[in-house]
Amino acid sequence: MKTSVRAGLAGALACGTLVTTLVVNHHGEAPRTGIAYVAPPKGPYVALGDSYTAAPGLPGSTGRPPGCDRSDRNYPSLVAAELGVKATDFRDMSCSGATTTDLAAPQNTDDGINPAQLSAVHDTTRLVTLGIGGNDIGFSSMIKRCVAMGMLYKMTGSGKYLHEDAPCARVYVSAGADAVAERIEDAGRQLTAVLTQVRRRAPEARVYVVAYPAILPADNTACARAMNLAPGDVAYLRAKEQQLNTMLRERAERAGVGYVDTYTPSENLGACSPEATRWIEPLSPRSPAAPVHPNERGEQGMADAVLHTIKSAL
Repeated sequence: MKTSVRAGLAGALACGTLVTTLVVNHHGEAPRTGIAYVAPPKGPYVALGDSYTAAPGLPGSTGRPPGCDRSDRNYPSLVAAELGVKATDFRDMSCSGATTTDLAAPQNTDDGINPAQLSAVHDTTRLVTLGIGGNDIGFSSMIKRCVAMGMLYKMTGSGKYLHEDAPCARVYVSAGADAVAERIEDAGRQLTAVLTQVRRRAPEARVYVVAYPAILPADNTACARAMNLAPGDVAYLRAKEQQLNTMLRERAERAGVGYVDTYTPSENLGACSPEATRWIEPLSPRSPAAPVHPNERGEQGMADAVLHTIKSAL
């Protein structure tokens, strides 16, 4: 056995995920030595996260409290089904509006209280996915504010009277300081603390931080109708989402856990893309989903990215 293979199998054994199989050759004879492979974890699986994980607006409302707006067609449910995780071994704790604080403490919703999401993570847990951070930086309220200012931008002649094409970005950037960048750094510190707790609670679990899919396009003018955003604000919001995802990746790497890139496979499939292909619905959804949230195509795409990352690591 080569050293690299031996090291890989030792690491798999440490994670408790090594499965041995007896492979029969084409003559029907058993080989002299067994061949080992690492199987995808079949649970227990705990999903943590905010509305991009919960998938509000999609059919199939499930779980309590109702105020979390979870769908049984969200990406954790699709991942669990694909991996063959038993219903009794799957806990979806995601909740719309969740921040990193709500992972360690109960969260009030408009219809019930969601327990601390980390309360479902135990030493028997073998798989954890976590999608969080957008609410920590107030991304939803940023978009609403930028849309309002974008409408003003259009009403005043799309730059004819308002002499800048990023009026909303000016609100967050002042004297060289970017308030949103500071929020992202704060969220990063909180995420590190959360990942430390996850590793302590479930030392044998495979843990994956899941990024946010691409919401806005590289073409700054494509969102004029679908989102009422000024061109420069499209670029600013896109840059902030990329910065958020970079933070998620870096913090995951520092903590020694996996990172799922959902941004790359979703580029040009965001809220300003054609209805037939987009993953994210615009302000006025045409498919079941909350405004500026993943539709079923988006949740399936996120599930595919999670599954690809899990299986690529085996």
